[in-house]
Amino acid sequence: MSVLRIGILGASRIAEHALVEPARILGHRLVACAARDRTRAENFAERFGVERVLDSYQDVVDDPEVDVVYNPLANALHAPWNLASIRAGKPVLTEKPSARTAFEADEVRRAASEAEVPVMEGFHYLFHPVTERLQQLASDGTLGDVLRIETITHMPAPAEGDPRWSPELSGGAMMDLGCYGLHAQRLFGTTVGGDPSITAARLTPHPSGVDAAFEVDLTFPTGATGSVIGSMTAPEYDFRIKIIGCRGEALAHNFIKPNEDDRVTTIVNGDRTTEHLGTRSSYTYQLEAFANHVLHGGSVPLDTDDAVQNMQMIDRVLEIASRTDIRRTR
Repeated sequence: MSVLRIGILGASRIAEHALVEPARILGHRLVACAARDRTRAENFAERFGVERVLDSYQDVVDDPEVDVVYNPLANALHAPWNLASIRAGKPVLTEKPSARTAFEADEVRRAASEAEVPVMEGFHYLFHPVTERLQQLASDGTLGDVLRIETITHMPAPAEGDPRWSPELSGGAMMDLGCYGLHAQRLFGTTVGGDPSITAARLTPHPSGVDAAFEVDLTFPTGATGSVIGSMTAPEYDFRIKIIGCRGEALAHNFIKPNEDDRVTTIVNGDRTTEHLGTRSSYTYQLEAFANHVLHGGSVPLDTDDAVQNMQMIDRVLEIASRTDIRRTR
């Protein structure tokens, strides 16, 4: 088998960019989808060339012609349907965050391990050459000893009624955007001694009951520091990572959407260099890696251990922030 037959849960907007277009480019089949509203699923299937519309998510998971499941449902539905897919023996590419809590993420990890079913969390930025180049610059001595890692994830406000504003569906800026920032801190933390400790966390509440913005301060084992800043009510998109070392700094201008801005700018000893690393979608790299893992046993850096560790960081942020009486309903 060289082509994945993919089943899609829901008819979400993210699926077009995260799965549909990459599958078309790579030659994989979209064989089935289902949504709570069948009409939405039918419209989705007609628009994107999904072969069949089924009556329920469970029908997609159980379909014998579905090899793998793509789960882009609301955050609160990630873990339950990841578990359902595991029970059916179907590998899962799940949108981030993979669960509502570290406890749920661990349930998925244990089930996946026992069933020997791959589950990969969709931190697509990790697979793009922009991120790979930033990792190289941080680790090969170009910047000198790393002193600070900064991640910024800003976006304009989603529409009223969007699941990201729903406490019941585990929305909020930390879950939607902060998970990226924390994951990047952990990724680049390998150059400064390992995972960071959270020293301070502040959440800005939204009338809907979730957080609209966040600020997180971190410290790494070497003494390097980090910051994770994000907002779901910003005037425009702004997704940056900056690595600051004793000799210079490197900036990824748009690490979440490198297809829109593929620059990495390095300033070392006063000399500025800008590289363009390619506008192929990070989602395409991600699906390529996932397919290679499922079909050929290729390695992937995102496993269920990583998912648990990231959710532990998110839980810790929420715990620390709650002590300042800026509370968030989960």
